[in-house]
Amino acid sequence: MPNDAETQRLLDKVFPVFKNELKAEPITAEELEQLHQRLKTNELLSEVYGSFFAKIENILQHVVVPQFWSRFRSKLPQEPSRDSFIQYQHAVKELYDRFAFFRRQLKRLETVCPAKDVPFVYRKLPNEVVVFCSHFHTTLHAQLPDDFNELVYRFYFVAFRVFIYSHSDGEEYMDVAESNRCIACDMTAGDCQCQAIADAFTSTNRYLSMMGILEEIAGYTLNLLIQERIDAKVDETKENYATSHVESLEQWLNTVVMEWLTRIYNKGSLQIHPHHTALQRHIAQMQSKLLFYMYDKYANTIVDQFFQIIINFPMSQSAVDDLKLCLSKINLKRCFVTTVRDMLRERLLHPGVDTPDILTGYVAALKTLAHFDSSTVLLRSITRPIKEYLRNRTETVRCVVTSFTGDGTSDLAEELAKGEMEPVSKTSSSDKLDDPDWKNWQPDPVNMAPAALKFIASNKRADIISMVVDIYGSKEIFVNEYRNLLAERLLSQAECSVEREVKHLELLKSRFGESLLHSCDVMLKDITESKRINAHILSPDSGTAEELSGQVSALIVSSQFWPTFRKETMELPTSIKEMFEKYTKAYESYKVNRTLQWTPLNGKVTIELEHNGKVQEMQVTPAQAAIAIHFSEQPQWELDCLSQKMNMPPIVLRKRIVFWQSQGLIRETKENLFVLIDKSTESDVSADAMQAQPNDVCEEEEAESAMESASDQREEELQVFWSYIEAMLTNLDSLPLDRIHQMLKMFASQVDFTQDELKHILQRKVREHKLVYAGGVYQLPKS
Repeated sequence: MPNDAETQRLLDKVFPVFKNELKAEPITAEELEQLHQRLKTNELLSEVYGSFFAKIENILQHVVVPQFWSRFRSKLPQEPSRDSFIQYQHAVKELYDRFAFFRRQLKRLETVCPAKDVPFVYRKLPNEVVVFCSHFHTTLHAQLPDDFNELVYRFYFVAFRVFIYSHSDGEEYMDVAESNRCIACDMTAGDCQCQAIADAFTSTNRYLSMMGILEEIAGYTLNLLIQERIDAKVDETKENYATSHVESLEQWLNTVVMEWLTRIYNKGSLQIHPHHTALQRHIAQMQSKLLFYMYDKYANTIVDQFFQIIINFPMSQSAVDDLKLCLSKINLKRCFVTTVRDMLRERLLHPGVDTPDILTGYVAALKTLAHFDSSTVLLRSITRPIKEYLRNRTETVRCVVTSFTGDGTSDLAEELAKGEMEPVSKTSSSDKLDDPDWKNWQPDPVNMAPAALKFIASNKRADIISMVVDIYGSKEIFVNEYRNLLAERLLSQAECSVEREVKHLELLKSRFGESLLHSCDVMLKDITESKRINAHILSPDSGTAEELSGQVSALIVSSQFWPTFRKETMELPTSIKEMFEKYTKAYESYKVNRTLQWTPLNGKVTIELEHNGKVQEMQVTPAQAAIAIHFSEQPQWELDCLSQKMNMPPIVLRKRIVFWQSQGLIRETKENLFVLIDKSTESDVSADAMQAQPNDVCEEEEAESAMESASDQREEELQVFWSYIEAMLTNLDSLPLDRIHQMLKMFASQVDFTQDELKHILQRKVREHKLVYAGGVYQLPKS
């Protein structure tokens, strides 16, 4: 350092940092030139040059940077406030003043110690300003406190709130109660500080940008704050499925958020100079990242609510369209499939949910996902567990058929009424050179199954009915169940609407084909023909009208076209039997070479009961009517005796008697002894019980079907194969399941069946000890 006092005085005046002072006095060009000459003469330029940077580094490390970060360690209030804003503003302003002071010192250094006069070995490369800024940034990062982001967050939170309120419609704050205080700055209306906060916000960001530390200090916090605002904005869309929100979210992000960020990085201006390409790229990258985050957040929000969206479809179609758009921009399809599949499994696939409800959810999922994914690839993957679960529920077929033939209130009935989906066009859109939407053409996915590609190429929409029928992979089981359901309705309803059933039948023909439903045509014709025959037999011209006197109306069915009736019998009372015989003779005289075979347990009987002076008309089953007739002839019956009289098993008979017990007409006085209640003391009780029932129909508590179920009929068909299986195992000793199935398909192909159905039969034979299963093969037990 210089020895003479004048040189030292000038050095301290030009560079107060040597005295650890951070405030400079005005200096003239002559004084700078004079100091340069003195240092050059004394060959002190290199020493002063090096000492200057050492002193600056020392002051930065021990004074400037510690003081700056100390502003961030003071205790902050619970909520972001204007005080937090001012605290951060003052800290940045103080740091910028120190930074500007050092830059001015560097300018003086350029005059006093020009680079050309400093030996190359001592020179700061590439230049003094770059070296200073690098050390400035390094020192700031080296002393970075752990919790500095808290104050930065509060500053930008207040600034963003003021910006939203000042530059938008303020919808985010419209739920705040009206008062005399400004919503944005929380000051009284007369002392609103919004403009002052906006100005301070602009200047603070300008200071950070000029120091080159805007991204380092505020980048993480800005990203966090904006993501929180995106989260809050997206959360506002929850449970609002009927409206599309993608466009409004994009507009909000591209205008409000990006305008705010542009003002931050562009020193308060919205217009970026064309030459600032680096800033333009930075803003564009931030916009792309935030849009990606918004799509991801919104897509996950929709996925989390997707079960409700499925249930509310098509009202929620806008949400499905939004999700489809979001998933085209982010890679979330695998997560979507897994999440929705688990959601449906948790909500639907457990014993507490009734089969009709599961079926309703399944159909709703098919409709929703078919709209979401026209290729049905995601649809089949998501709904596969529901399909497998429904296949294992015994009542699924009945529920599906009942939904088909509903009054248009079920989704399946509506789908059936729409008719079969036809291709949009015979020529694939990908082959059309004049397709108006050619700009949006997309190639087929490389990882898609050939069946799905063929489906897309056909330009068909997903067929809900076909997918429901595909639960079992066969139309026959649904057709057989429909035959049973139709037979039950025709037998149970006194006045059946043939026109309504014909309408349903025609719709089903369009799906399942006429050949499979030919029997149903015959069944409906039997109803019409029976009405005509009844009218003829009971007409005065027939000659039997006086004998029958309108007491019998028969439903005459073609046995080979109707489902199999339950194999139950009952001996009719003599009076009823005689009436049936008269009707049979009348029919034989009308239809030569034909006769009737009665099924006594089917149909309805209208009876008139007189009990303790009160008369009531009731409609009951034939078995219930027969019991009433027997008790009118004999007031007391033992269960076994009445069972023999009616040719009905005692267990079944007891179940039939329960109906009359519930009416208060029969009582079990001791075990298996039933008596007719006719005492005057008990007449009031019985009368009240009878009045409690409607006059038109009194059913058993558990209505029984007159027909065998489709599963029972299928079981009987498959039992035909048992003799073949026994012969195979006798000759070949033991066979695996697939081998037995192949041989049966080859030699006994009259009935089509699946390997699962065969396995069910074989396992039942194992339980009955007619087969032995070991080592994956079946064999006959050794005698």
